[in-house]
Amino acid sequence: MTFQKNKGLQGPMRKIVFVSLYELFAIIAASLLFIAIGQSAGHSGAMAVAASVLAIIWNLTFNHLFEKWEARQSVKGRSVLRRVIHALGFEGGLALMLIPLMAWWFGISLWEAMVTQLWLLMFFLAYTYVFNWGFDSVFGLPASARSVAA
Repeated sequence: MTFQKNKGLQGPMRKIVFVSLYELFAIIAASLLFIAIGQSAGHSGAMAVAASVLAIIWNLTFNHLFEKWEARQSVKGRSVLRRVIHALGFEGGLALMLIPLMAWWFGISLWEAMVTQLWLLMFFLAYTYVFNWGFDSVFGLPASARSVAA
């Protein structure tokens, strides 16, 4: 896979590489976090994979919509505020899907699942922000965030 730093990785390949790397690290981290809060390794790994499948679908949907919105903005680039909004939108939407799934899978109440999700959310908010920044640093900004001159 080759790309010019000034153009970066673009199009469908960018999305495939992004989602694959993001979810690989997320499955590992989520499995370890579930184990740390007392769930069995088997249940933790299976829940992490199920969450990853949901997250992939949500990631593709959310990022498509976010980039369509971003392309219409007069100010280009990805400021700290824009990255925070992106992370909050992505993680908030995912949490709404994962809380009932975790309650069912682990046999816990919705309240316990929400508390668990809050701990995961704190971790994944930071992870999402850092991963996106790192990904953009390595592969360049997507076309939707570039200025016209770039």
